[in-house]
Amino acid sequence: MRSVGPARQKLLPVAILAGGMGSRLRPYTDEIPKALIEVQGEPFIGYQLRLLSSQGVRKVVICAGYLGRLIQEYVGAGDEFGLAVSFSFDGPRLLGTGGAIKKALPLLGAAFFVVYGDAYLRCDYQAVQWAFQKSGKKGLMTVYHNQNQHDKSNVELRDGVIRSYDKVFPSPAMQHIDYGLSVFRASAFDGLSPDASVDLADIYQELLRSGHLAAFEVQNRFYEIGSPQGLQEFREVASSFSRKSDK
Repeated sequence: MRSVGPARQKLLPVAILAGGMGSRLRPYTDEIPKALIEVQGEPFIGYQLRLLSSQGVRKVVICAGYLGRLIQEYVGAGDEFGLAVSFSFDGPRLLGTGGAIKKALPLLGAAFFVVYGDAYLRCDYQAVQWAFQKSGKKGLMTVYHNQNQHDKSNVELRDGVIRSYDKVFPSPAMQHIDYGLSVFRASAFDGLSPDASVDLADIYQELLRSGHLAAFEVQNRFYEIGSPQGLQEFREVASSFSRKSDK
């Protein structure tokens, strides 16, 4: 589904999922989290935050886990990025992407964006939010027509509707991929206990089963630093970014 909203609106808060161990990026992540891996002399999360700010986002909640205090030391309250940044920490055990969002709900409010902490996504956040609100559903997944090009495709999209989603056992009918940006109502997490350890993929599956998962197809490819290849690709493209524009 591709829509354009009638007018600019205040953007919802954004949760950044930055709690993972970054095991595929060792030895980089032996002493720092993925978010602080340097790209062209700046930690990756700096690129993310500048991009969100350029889109009109003003409030960010960073869901942190592994070495999360180092991220907090670098980002602070977000003033350098024109943002109000707060932190939600997993605690003594990692909560998974879904559990981390559940714990952060008091900071996020009734509805919010979610972006993976290793993803750089240049798309129209205004249009995504407008499509979410128009759908009336509890969740929206942005998808990209990937055709197994940049990673393994995991979404079957037909007539603007997600028919199936599977990150573990994708089928040949899956030509799109979970882009890495989503929007949720807090009620999508009602069934979880506050200390649940749950993957966000499980939340998507429940919304899909109940008919509460909308789709928005984006046109620009995603970049990610979760793998050595992805990190190298982002390092190459980041050299063209302007520090004052969409970085």
